Amino acid sequence: MAFQPPYSPSLFRKRDNASGASVVAIDNKIEQAMDLVKNHLMYAVREEVEILKEQIRELVEKNSQLERENTLLKTLASPEQLEKFQSRLSPEEPAPETPEAPEAPGGSAV
Repeated sequence: MAFQPPYSPSLFRKRDNASGASVVAIDNKIEQAMDLVKNHLMYAVREEVEILKEQIRELVEKNSQLERENTLLKTLASPEQLEKFQSRLSPEEPAPETPEAPEAPGGSAV
């Protein structure tokens, strides 16, 4: 009697092919899942970028409006009002003083 192995080498080939096919199938599913995640993230990022662009547009518009308003107010304000305003903005810096001649009561210095 000749020795026969309890297995056939062709069984391993079939198993290798089957396991190889299942590995490929798993790899494909992983790749599909990664593509799905990537697409979802890209969509979310694009949506966020659009929201931020709109906020930037609104802020630029508001800034322009405030700059125009500021320019108008500066042109309408008297020098005294501007000086008073500047002194309120920067209390740590002394406001530039303009020398004024003291007036005597009654309007005469003599």
